[in-house]
Amino acid sequence: MTTLPNGNAHLAVLIDADNADASIIEPLLAEVSKFGVASVKRIYGDWTTPQLGSWKHVLLTHSIQPIQQFAYTARKNSTDSAMIIDAMDLLHTGTFDGFCIVSSDSDFTRLASRLRESGKRVVGFGEEKTPDPFVQACDQFVYTEIFRPAPEGDGSGGGTAGRRRPEGELRQDTRLVNLIRLAIDGASGESGWAGLSAVGNLIVKQAPNFDPRNYGYTKLSDLAEAIGLFTLDRSGGSVLIADSRTVAKQKAPAKRATKRTVNATKKAAPTG
Repeated sequence: MTTLPNGNAHLAVLIDADNADASIIEPLLAEVSKFGVASVKRIYGDWTTPQLGSWKHVLLTHSIQPIQQFAYTARKNSTDSAMIIDAMDLLHTGTFDGFCIVSSDSDFTRLASRLRESGKRVVGFGEEKTPDPFVQACDQFVYTEIFRPAPEGDGSGGGTAGRRRPEGELRQDTRLVNLIRLAIDGASGESGWAGLSAVGNLIVKQAPNFDPRNYGYTKLSDLAEAIGLFTLDRSGGSVLIADSRTVAKQKAPAKRATKRTVNATKKAAPTG
């Protein structure tokens, strides 16, 4: 994961009960805690319907406030409107540093954009099926599949999004490799080496849904090493990363210089 700005940031967590799964609420809230403190936790839906029954036993446990929203018209999602209105009311209190929107519904795209326009951090949580416009409208987007238990015998530590991908498959993922290379280029100096944390932050700015866990790796350093195209240096206080091609070029002149020195020594040596 990337470095987070403020662990004490006040967050409003708004959950669309119609488009979220109750079974992942505990790891989801643990993930939210990495971004700040969930000062408000609200969940929206029509609680008179049996479809939301799975949520009822977790609301009290996690102190989540249910907001009743009747479905006045068939096939019209009034829950979305209630969430959007509440989000704007909370925004104008000036109390919150950021918002966590839990839904796979693209109807929240404009809400995410509007909150960011007001200088608020927006973290989205939804399934991999979430439409890309909503994903891109957030500062960061976390796929909830990583919160599901791994299938028996799968050491990935995650669900569909968390399947551990081998080196060959990772190298063929051109988008992934280019994301990391461009971030290294943007965060590095003349040496070509960059701080891993800065690289991770740049990647998320370019791709809000980037997460090493989507590929089955807990950390960006583990993912970069698994790809096999990058070199990491852990010798200092912080981890540095560079494109292996750059490292190879840096070592090449030193080898040539050593060879010239050896040749010169041979020529200068007295003959018997």
